[in-house]
Amino acid sequence: MTKIYNRSGDVIHTSLFGGEQISKDSLIVAAYGTIDELNSFLGFARARIAEKDMQDMLKDFQDQLLKIGSDLATPLDKKPLVERISASDVKKLEEIIDRYDKNLPKINRFIIPGGSVESGILHICRAVCRRAERTLVTLMKERQINDEVLMYINRLSDLLFVLAREMNKRRNSEEEFWSER
Repeated sequence: MTKIYNRSGDVIHTSLFGGEQISKDSLIVAAYGTIDELNSFLGFARARIAEKDMQDMLKDFQDQLLKIGSDLATPLDKKPLVERISASDVKKLEEIIDRYDKNLPKINRFIIPGGSVESGILHICRAVCRRAERTLVTLMKERQINDEVLMYINRLSDLLFVLAREMNKRRNSEEEFWSER
């Protein structure tokens, strides 16, 4: 029987694909760790959202996030074990954004996250996605990564915002707008 632990993680370093040793508190580990956190929250969203179209879409995002983790852990000068994120992946997100956004009421004020439970969870996903984006920007000052990763994460956060609004629409839950008092 294979054990979940192997004791190789009991040190302060980890390896990227290709063998480069890095500290476990490095920016690249923080970046793919935040991507993993986002993936976990998307799994939570899938568990709470009943609609098959949403479940399937969120599962696709989870698959892409695993691909991003692999992309980040593979230096650009190394052959990746899995296909890297590409411009066509970013384009697919833009098409989904456009498809859902065209049926939502136009807004010109900030929305207070919430409404339905499902929308609230998707807003959490969006916020974690934005944190991943900020971490990637900081990482890009330190090392070169696939530029499409940053674009994908940026579009994914936009899409999660649109999907949170879509879930409120589907639940007949009114959006609450922020107003300065």
